[in-house]
Amino acid sequence: MSAAASPLDDAMLAARLCAIDPVGLGGMILRGGAELRDRVVARLHADLPEGAPLRRIPAHVDDDALLGGLDLGATLALGRPVRQRGVLAAADGGIVVLPMAERIAEATAARITAVLDARAIDAVAVRIAVVAFDDGVEDEAPPQALVERLAFRIDLSECRGATDTVPSDAEAKAADGDAPAIDPCAILSGAAAALGIDSARAALFALRAARAAAALAGRSEPDEDDVILAIRLVLGPRATRLPAPPQDDSATDAPPPPPESESSEEERGAPEPPDDVVLAAALAALPRDVLERLAAGAARRGVNRARGAGERRKSPLRGRPLGARAGIPRGGLRLSLIDTLRAAAPWQKLRERGGGAIRIRRDDLRIRRFETRAETVTIFAVDASGSAAAARLAEAKGAVELLLAQAYVKRAQVALVAFRGGGAEVLLPPTRSLTRARRALADLPGGGGTPLATGLDAARTLAEAARARGRTPFLVVLTDGRGNIAADGSAVRERAERDAEQAARAIGQAGIGAVFLDTAARPRPEGARLALAMGARYLPLPRADAAAMHRAVSAAQAA
Repeated sequence: MSAAASPLDDAMLAARLCAIDPVGLGGMILRGGAELRDRVVARLHADLPEGAPLRRIPAHVDDDALLGGLDLGATLALGRPVRQRGVLAAADGGIVVLPMAERIAEATAARITAVLDARAIDAVAVRIAVVAFDDGVEDEAPPQALVERLAFRIDLSECRGATDTVPSDAEAKAADGDAPAIDPCAILSGAAAALGIDSARAALFALRAARAAAALAGRSEPDEDDVILAIRLVLGPRATRLPAPPQDDSATDAPPPPPESESSEEERGAPEPPDDVVLAAALAALPRDVLERLAAGAARRGVNRARGAGERRKSPLRGRPLGARAGIPRGGLRLSLIDTLRAAAPWQKLRERGGGAIRIRRDDLRIRRFETRAETVTIFAVDASGSAAAARLAEAKGAVELLLAQAYVKRAQVALVAFRGGGAEVLLPPTRSLTRARRALADLPGGGGTPLATGLDAARTLAEAARARGRTPFLVVLTDGRGNIAADGSAVRERAERDAEQAARAIGQAGIGAVFLDTAARPRPEGARLALAMGARYLPLPRADAAAMHRAVSAAQAA
């Protein structure tokens, strides 16, 4: 088992598995490594039957080019509807490559996934494998519907090269003797559950990958290494949590072992490996970076929501192009000439009056549509009270500065609210100035009580003001969750806790995206309850430094 294989080795092996079962495995997502991924595509194409087509689809392809539709030129020339074949149908039996898959519209991704599911277009069989190139920066990802239907996800960003031929682990052990039988379905289902994978499709992909690995080695059924390979390549990148540590079964009152006998020695001499042993080996074979990302709370979610990006909004004039729709070009709406001609072309024979002019009617008019994203405002609500200052304020300041720099690079606005003593203060209104943000952060003092409710209310007010200006707010709360100053300024802990929970509930009811970082040295249930009331992701980080906090918040914004 080659647990230390490079990403390119894994990609080459995944390509060989995909060539064995292209329709069942769906394809793969390759991130980074612009030159290397072309080698992976070439490997996959070479392993398919001779003559298999390979088609590239641009990110802004329209439905007619994708699925087939009216050939506008031929229709106008002949005076009758002439249909053209779409690129997906032309790729039947081969590969579809999606450059810049992170920019594909969700509607386009839905068309492709429908073909992957139905394996047909208009009752005509279409069987393809999809290779999606993910060139997105931190705030971009391919549509989730597409991601879920491709078995393999491999990041080539840090790979600097490898050999073109990748020896298969399965091939290397093809000559081995018979191995004890295992239950791949049970092992893969257990692995998916252990890694927090809810999708049943992932376990089915892993089973198909294991069977493909067995077929690559000339075996009829998967063995242990095939299953471990499938877990590493298919389930590992989908993991959302660390596997639970094994329970300690050693008890002081355990019964003494039975006396040895000839039969027991024979049984020990030829044991059948239980499924849980194979599962443990598979989980141990996961790449270290997967486990490190999960431990840091930075598991990448498949949701197609940009990290720190604003809400999607329709626009009549600018932004990412969407499909045209029927309508009148007025009030700033733009005419889509090609779509208008395409709508009018089939009717020209009936409308013909001589003169050769193309006759367009009101019902033929099509208008262009665009999509934009609202500007974002990341609001940091920092607990600067005495308890926080004594324990975590220095780390919190470092994490906020890293997050501020990240927001600055993405040209998003940032704001800073600090609460301590008897109230809360907006130290930095929404701004793009990194210099101002750093200065406000450096001047943040510590000490006094914890007016948590007042701080949450101030952050919510700032978020609602940003939303009223057309921006998308995201709230980052850094506190130990132990408020002791009520909203009226009284130092009554019970009232302070009730007020804080009410303020948190108001944030949740307002629908403001948020993450709650519990910075206490020993997290207690109060923080988790507040996060639940806010509808925020709760991240207890008792031993994390500034960099770990930064990674955790960035992951929460992406989720």
